[in-house]
Amino acid sequence: MFSQNKPLKGAVVLVTATLLAGCGSLLGDGESEEAIVVGTTSTPSVLDPAGAWDGSWELYRNIYQTLLHFPSSSGTPEPDAAQRCGFTDTVSSVYRCVLKKDLTFSNGNVLDAEAVKYSIERTLEIKAPTGPAQLLQSIDRIETSGERTIIFHLKRPDATFPLVLATPAASIVDPAAYPADRLLESDKISGSGPYLLDGYKEDERAELVRNQKYKGSAEVKNNAVTVRYFKDSAKMVEQLKSGEVDLTYRGLTPEQIDDFGKNRSDHPDIKLNEVYGTEIRYLVFNPHHDSAAEPAVRRAVAQVIDRKALVRNVYKRTAAPLYSMVPGGITGHTSAFYEEYGEPSVEKARSTLGQAGIEGKVKLTLWYTTDRYGATTAEEFAEIERQLEASGLFDVTLEGREWREFQKGITEGDYPVFGRGWFPDFPDADNYISPFVGKENALGTPYEHKLLTGTLLPKSRKESDRGAASTAFTQAQKILADDARLLPLWQGKLYIAAHKDIAGVEWSIDSSTIMRLWELDRKKSW
Repeated sequence: MFSQNKPLKGAVVLVTATLLAGCGSLLGDGESEEAIVVGTTSTPSVLDPAGAWDGSWELYRNIYQTLLHFPSSSGTPEPDAAQRCGFTDTVSSVYRCVLKKDLTFSNGNVLDAEAVKYSIERTLEIKAPTGPAQLLQSIDRIETSGERTIIFHLKRPDATFPLVLATPAASIVDPAAYPADRLLESDKISGSGPYLLDGYKEDERAELVRNQKYKGSAEVKNNAVTVRYFKDSAKMVEQLKSGEVDLTYRGLTPEQIDDFGKNRSDHPDIKLNEVYGTEIRYLVFNPHHDSAAEPAVRRAVAQVIDRKALVRNVYKRTAAPLYSMVPGGITGHTSAFYEEYGEPSVEKARSTLGQAGIEGKVKLTLWYTTDRYGATTAEEFAEIERQLEASGLFDVTLEGREWREFQKGITEGDYPVFGRGWFPDFPDADNYISPFVGKENALGTPYEHKLLTGTLLPKSRKESDRGAASTAFTQAQKILADDARLLPLWQGKLYIAAHKDIAGVEWSIDSSTIMRLWELDRKKSW
């Protein structure tokens, strides 16, 4: 039983709705031999969990284990590799976990308290530019007691720490296989999760087979899954329709979603599932570049952007306008940008620029990734360009790059304005603000604000009742809207298209919108 002296309250609950009714079935029991094939446009950047804070987590969740995990339809973490965990003090600053007995890695090596300590300290030590070290920064030191007990001493009270331990940032790796001071360069993975990585070809596929040594909370309902990685959504859907792919996860375009939803007779064997989404898209302004450094420019862009037109013209209402970095459905959400800027207004934007002494068209180059979030991203940025140039206030240039090159440009500070997507690490308002602020953050663009990072966020983390933290988050969202360094655009829904013989789709997404492949199975009868 998960034990925590001050339980988290107010966590978001994931809601899944099946759009198309399927036939009754008897679920399988994990004995099916044929691998289930999943298609996605979310390609891993590296295989080492110390090196990625991105969509690579989709794979990590299934091959690595964490002390805690998010169970079905809940944002409250429960034990996985741990037998029990909880704060041992009254101020949420000392956290203790006891491991399950007889845990091993897939290579047979023992998974003990020292391995957990090594894994998390390793991520912090390597501090990869694209890695999740920042998410673990609240840790002051880690100690072990015996072979099964790990004690985390935090720098300051942090009621969100159990949520962090449930993310792939806290993946447990084998100390004998993963070097302490650098990322693993091999694709020979040694994890303790539900699956073994039996084969891997970069940008093409990951072949997963059931890990017979796994001792965790997941009930694995299949023996093998192959994940196919696509750069082209059209090719992915083509293979779904032909039967080469059983299920698609991430990357469907609005047109494809509309087709599956409306033209059911054309795809009688494919069912579309809609998952309540908490992923967001936003623009980032890097103040190390002249145009992005000027608050009036950022505020003028915020004043011109028409989010309703964006989701209507590009996303066909498969997304919703977003007026805060904290999306709807997350406790503490406000519409801070709407309260600050109201409806789009060219006149207000022109006045903002004029008051700052800015004359003539402002030149802006907007950067985006061409292959990370699906083919619609290019259309999205074309719409943003259209809106900004139609105002007569901006001269916009668009630049698209493939993910690895795009990510490198971000970490090196090359882009004045760029688009990013965010899939939550855990379902809490803190996770939509903290990763993007501070001297070191997930965006590679320092954002230091004394009140925000020095007072409001630390104050919110003292609240084990997450609903009580809303006052601090409301003020934080007002600061973000006023600065306009981060400009929220839209909040997405998640759609999964699957053949009707695939069961478990409705249980396969956790509260951080990561797919749990072990929930999938082939139906045995109709």
